[in-house]
Amino acid sequence: MGGCMEERKRLPRSFFARDGITVAKELLGKILVHETPLGKVRGVITEVESYMGEKDKGSHTYGGRRTARTEPMYHEGGTSYVYLIYGMYSCMNIAAAVEDVPQAVLLRSVRPADEESEKIMLSLRTQALDRRKKSGDRKEGEIPFSVKKHLADGPGKLCIAMGITRDDNDIDMTKSDTFYVTEGIAVPSDTILAGKRIGIDYAEEAADYLWRFYITQEENGR
Repeated sequence: MGGCMEERKRLPRSFFARDGITVAKELLGKILVHETPLGKVRGVITEVESYMGEKDKGSHTYGGRRTARTEPMYHEGGTSYVYLIYGMYSCMNIAAAVEDVPQAVLLRSVRPADEESEKIMLSLRTQALDRRKKSGDRKEGEIPFSVKKHLADGPGKLCIAMGITRDDNDIDMTKSDTFYVTEGIAVPSDTILAGKRIGIDYAEEAADYLWRFYITQEENGR
């Protein structure tokens, strides 16, 4: 990684206004950008999952569930959908397809796009640990090895590292100046792997769909 990565072309509505599987695969290698109190942070997207709407038993909108929580999934492709799990961790999704077709892509993992972003991610992860610090734990401000190794490789860690919260829910990412996706690195199709989605064992046959997509370790380490 070199210095701060130059600003790249923002992804337009037309990129997101396609089916959730196509959008998920093509988001790999793209750069998620978010303005935080510590500055602008950029993460290269390395792992995603597709959620394909009202017929997908793994989706929040299965069976036509249209609630205040799931409403962003019904909005135009390119809309952010940020929800809480376990009452404390945010998960970041981007709506795909078109209005009233509730498909979305869950962002599971990113890596820092540049050195400045890595510094910000480490600071945000460390601040979160400091807020939960218990007596006898690590010293305040100390960065554990586990944080450095697993900086943003899970939906909750990704949101903490990029400063994403429920305040970022239902944002039009094709228009926002503070929260959007840009072009990134080229990802050859033969370096993309597919697997089962994580944490949806309840979804019967849908739990076996190979709708999780990620970059091979070799490509991810470039």
